[in-house]
Amino acid sequence: MRHILILTLVLTAPVLAQQRGAPQGPPPTPQAAAAVDLSGQWVSIVSEDWRHRLMPPRKGDFESVPLTPEGRKVATAWDPARDRAAGEQCRAYGAAGVMRLPTRIRVGWESPTTMRVELDAGMQTRRFHFGTPPASEPSWQGRSTAAWDYAGRRAPRGGEKPRGGALKVVTTGLRPGYLRKNGVPYSANATVTEYYNVVRGLNDDVFLIVTTIVEDPRYLTQPFITSTNFRRQRDTTGWNPTPCSTT
Repeated sequence: MRHILILTLVLTAPVLAQQRGAPQGPPPTPQAAAAVDLSGQWVSIVSEDWRHRLMPPRKGDFESVPLTPEGRKVATAWDPARDRAAGEQCRAYGAAGVMRLPTRIRVGWESPTTMRVELDAGMQTRRFHFGTPPASEPSWQGRSTAAWDYAGRRAPRGGEKPRGGALKVVTTGLRPGYLRKNGVPYSANATVTEYYNVVRGLNDDVFLIVTTIVEDPRYLTQPFITSTNFRRQRDTTGWNPTPCSTT
């Protein structure tokens, strides 16, 4: 009788553990646990600030950018010829400003923990690391740490499907660059926080809304916030990688 009791306890213990909410296997990878599907090719929709985005704004146009006195001084001294001579044509293509340019982006997974974002504007590549990014020297795209925001819900467990949310990306380790092509600056101390949300429209259109918050204690008096829209394409039409330019 004693042996039967022991055997019964051994067989029922896993079942009882599951009923008590024990973990159902290892947690899913960030790729498997994606709160939203960002994959594919997207094209930017320039529906606002077009004069600051479709062409270089005139020198001294700082409209809506909360620049410090030092920031205004740097922007006023902008010289595109000097940037070209120094090989700094990509200053407006860094993480703090590149998503505002007219561009197409391609999003995919480089690994189960790293998302890759390619932009045809300036032929730039961004990598969003779920976890600590590898150490690196300051660069135009910096070091980006990504995390899924499940809209107040808990993260999915093994075997569960996410139920919506957004992607949050925080980028540091940037080279000094421009928020706009007319030399409006951000410094190496800037932090860029982005939220990627996907919404569905009419005619099965899918839109990506990228909210960008740039904080820079040197050149900005307060966070500079923009919202940029993209539409998902059904194919790869229009992909046209072009080098960085000051025009």
